[in-house]
Amino acid sequence: MDSRDTQPPAPDAAPLASVPAASAGDADRAAGARLLEIEAAALRRLATVLDARFTAALDALAGTGGRVVVTGIGKSGHIANKVASTFASTGTPAFFVHPSEASHGDLGMIAPGDVVLMFSNSGGSTELADLVAHTRRFENTLIAVTSNEASPLAEQADIVLLLPAEPEACPMGLAPTTSTTMMLALGDALAIALLNRRGFSPEDFRVLHPGGRLGRHLIKVGDIMHGGESLPLARPDQSMAEVILMMTAKSFGCVGLVDGTGTLCGIITDGDLRRHMAGDLLRRRAAEIMTRQPRTIRAGALAAEAVTVMNRTAITSLFIVDEARRPIGILHIHDCLRAGLA
Repeated sequence: MDSRDTQPPAPDAAPLASVPAASAGDADRAAGARLLEIEAAALRRLATVLDARFTAALDALAGTGGRVVVTGIGKSGHIANKVASTFASTGTPAFFVHPSEASHGDLGMIAPGDVVLMFSNSGGSTELADLVAHTRRFENTLIAVTSNEASPLAEQADIVLLLPAEPEACPMGLAPTTSTTMMLALGDALAIALLNRRGFSPEDFRVLHPGGRLGRHLIKVGDIMHGGESLPLARPDQSMAEVILMMTAKSFGCVGLVDGTGTLCGIITDGDLRRHMAGDLLRRRAAEIMTRQPRTIRAGALAAEAVTVMNRTAITSLFIVDEARRPIGILHIHDCLRAGLA
């Protein structure tokens, strides 16, 4: 055996001490926090520099008889795509056009009267040239979002929304970080300002989001209630035998009692039947068994509110009434389950 095999390793061969996990985690969190602080500072600065050009851009976007065409290249293009989606989902017809595809035929998607919203931090991306030229030829309003007011894009644009000169959060100052965050925030600001100006309502939002969770949460009671012949209604002077037959036929587990004016004055549930079970139950009158002043809800209330009421009071059905407390519908918890609300 070579004697060297039994010798301790040379000093320079000693393994490097590993960085403690806690120290590595601290460094990671510090790097993340630093980026967030830089970008947050940039957004605060952006909020202070909005001026009359922002209002002019809103006027152009709100006043167009066409659509809003949003575009950009690279990371700015990804931001533009998202901004177009936000416009569309908040009531402003909009779509994204990729600059390279535009140069190969998609310029035909841009019609006279459309407003073009173009994102480019440098304002000098050559891929945007054909799009810029197209807007000048067909007199489309061009809104530029850029940090370079002396750029070719800014020089050609009708309205320039200038991003403040803030450093990128990348340690090398190269990767688009702060600039794209400001672009995204400014795009959202335009979309939401338009939403406010147009009085876009939760109902409008639900119409445009029928398949999503947000849309489901904006479903109204009147959209899913049962009405007309489906309503289980009886009079307080009817016998319990008749009431039970009605409850069985309508399958809601309850019957509403209405007085001579059609006002809902009480309710009988299957729970009431169990509590009053006795030999003379079928001969008694509904008024003797009913619970007075039952909980009700408006047709215009959100169905999510109905779920909350039913869960809080441990009931499974709610009558929907008009201003005079006349029943116009009934909602069962199963209806809410089918609508994806519970």
